Amino acid sequence: MTWRTSDELALLTVSRKAMNDEFETIFSRLDFPQGTKAALDALDEVERLEQVLSVFRFDSRIQYINLTAHEIPVRLDEELFDLITLCVKFAEETGGAVDITSSPLWKVWGFAKRKGRIPTVSEIETALANVNYRLLELDPETKTIRFKKKGVELNFGCVGKGFALDIAARKLLEQQVDRFLFQGGLSSVLAVGSGWKIGVAHPMRPGKRLAELLLDNEAVATSGSQKQFFRYNGRSYSHLIDPRTGQPADNVLSVTVLAPTGTQAELLSTAFFVLGAEQTEEYCKKNQEITALMTIPVQKNAGFEIRLFSYNNDKIRFIDDKIT
Repeated sequence: MTWRTSDELALLTVSRKAMNDEFETIFSRLDFPQGTKAALDALDEVERLEQVLSVFRFDSRIQYINLTAHEIPVRLDEELFDLITLCVKFAEETGGAVDITSSPLWKVWGFAKRKGRIPTVSEIETALANVNYRLLELDPETKTIRFKKKGVELNFGCVGKGFALDIAARKLLEQQVDRFLFQGGLSSVLAVGSGWKIGVAHPMRPGKRLAELLLDNEAVATSGSQKQFFRYNGRSYSHLIDPRTGQPADNVLSVTVLAPTGTQAELLSTAFFVLGAEQTEEYCKKNQEITALMTIPVQKNAGFEIRLFSYNNDKIRFIDDKIT
């Protein structure tokens, strides 16, 4: 647990390690003297959700579901049932570009053990046979889930941190802390209240900013392949795998999404990374509450181009319009 203050801005930061990342809450210690307790309660909530969602914990709820749901329907609490239902909805909206059943592909490419490898065609085909959100049978009346075949697994790596921010933020709001920034690692941020400014990392220059975002009661998530990838025969293979083909997505460097909730932002940043620019643009036209900032590699000069899909450009300021 760490506390960090800024005298200039009268801000207090309370942080804790969870979900294999650093979660931070930032708020005014002058406006909210009760904020420290509220922040600790919120971080406790993140830890509770890790116990539910983590595939790295043998005693997590998800591990139990993965081991038994192909045999019998498993009853879920309302919170988890609603999350899975929402994930299925976004899978349908994006044509399967983000899919919480993708774990077999993640494993066969070696990313589960952080030891990237090239699988055989047969291995990919076997994994793909167990990857499809339509293999989940959800019963709204009994709040149960059943897998239609053995080998299906749930993995919330594409949504867990954003969902944790949404749920844990309620602990702050319950204690009348109504202006704060809640961050899950470097990839997911939830802003409550207006006037919060955050940076978007440059996809090719560590420590540099590509843009700044001005947040007002919304969330941000970034997906990229800069940290989790491996190289083979001169080619990079991303941990972000297309659930429809079984192949790592390689047409995008990074995607940053602004959305009303952390859950939406994280699901869509993953989906857009897989879909690419044209389909992302189509989605944003139909859902104008969503903003996407995408960087796409340009092979001819080893640089990248920036694509912005937004109906509120006042929220975004580029550090250097000439960056390519």
